[in-house]
Amino acid sequence: MTQAASIAHAPRLDAITGLRWWAAFAVFGYHFMVFAPLPNAAASVLQFGHFGVTFFFVLSGFVLTWSMRDGTAKRTFYWRRFARIYPLHLITLLAAIPVFYRFDPDPADWWIKPFSVGVLALSFLLLQGWSRDPAILFSGNPAAWTLTAEMFFYALHPFIAALVRRCSKRAALWVAVGVVSFAAATRLAIEFAPGGWLAGLPWPVLRLNEFVLGMALAWAFRQGWRPRLHPLIPVAGLAAYFALIGPGDHVPAVEPVGLIVEPYASEVVTVLCAALIVATASRELRGLARWTRTRPIVALGEWSFAFYLVHATIIYGALELVGPQPAGWANLGWAAVLLAIAIGVSGALHVWFERPVEQRLRRWQQARFDARRAARAARRKGDSGAPHQRDAQDASQPGAVADASQPGVTEGASPSTPQRTRRG
Repeated sequence: MTQAASIAHAPRLDAITGLRWWAAFAVFGYHFMVFAPLPNAAASVLQFGHFGVTFFFVLSGFVLTWSMRDGTAKRTFYWRRFARIYPLHLITLLAAIPVFYRFDPDPADWWIKPFSVGVLALSFLLLQGWSRDPAILFSGNPAAWTLTAEMFFYALHPFIAALVRRCSKRAALWVAVGVVSFAAATRLAIEFAPGGWLAGLPWPVLRLNEFVLGMALAWAFRQGWRPRLHPLIPVAGLAAYFALIGPGDHVPAVEPVGLIVEPYASEVVTVLCAALIVATASRELRGLARWTRTRPIVALGEWSFAFYLVHATIIYGALELVGPQPAGWANLGWAAVLLAIAIGVSGALHVWFERPVEQRLRRWQQARFDARRAARAARRKGDSGAPHQRDAQDASQPGAVADASQPGVTEGASPSTPQRTRRG
């Protein structure tokens, strides 16, 4: 038995929860620009906020694998994923429809779509992310397209985990290298044939590498890997890379380099996000994390799923009410107001809806399992006069499920702007 297999319950990673908030905040800044843009100095940074999606996909694979336990029943894993994701998705979708849909929309309001029962049905079922058509991909609540990818990842996780669990620490790290290499080769093929079948694959398929990378690194952690990398190093790498591919066209000396590396932005950012996650987790497990574990930041991280599902609705609601604002630093006031509203709404949703509904659904499933187990035991006792040994083994099933709904475990991804299909 490996060291990882003997872990009864992986330690909670509060610092990772704190990182979730900063990723969600970056996405807020990215979407805020459609309403009240800031001057170029800030806009050149905020334009990369959509890469918060990449961070969440890698983090999702990492925490689900870090927290998984032996004996997990697939049906229990899938139910708890549903309980974690779907209720909040449903209520935020219902809130988004009045903002993003009309029966007879004004063409000037480019973000408002004509009401369509068929398209919205895809959003209710979390199938919209399988389409590349922006009217479908960003239908309903535009934030929720990434949940299509997450549900796809969740469906595959038990099967990929079964393979990853056979790896040693070194083998898991080689798997991570292989995933990155495969993603880079895929990007190179897409660059050579941008109109080919590979480039047209649905986003859940093309983004699977990010989730699997997180899984491989988490398994290496389960085997005792603790890289001594300071989190500021990948943060500095992200800043340097964004500076290179962002305003580099104003610096002739770096413009050629920026043009060469820009197509690989998603792959480079994926690696740097993974490095930030493992560096932060390693420092926390070695007792070195400090400010990233402060209670306010951890609380914001716990609210981050609700935050990114409501913030686009709030921003576009403000856009409809007061119209687009001219670019300027005065828009920081609008940013503060909308950020405060989004945080307040997400906190209320988390405390009064998201968490209690999830817990109720989990208890309902547990009660059903207990009832079936008791009925099975009673039948066997009536047949043989003694409980069957298998009942004792079955009893370990529900308690062995990876509890990815607890603080320290991430969910989903962040929204992408409705008028774009840009990767991220």
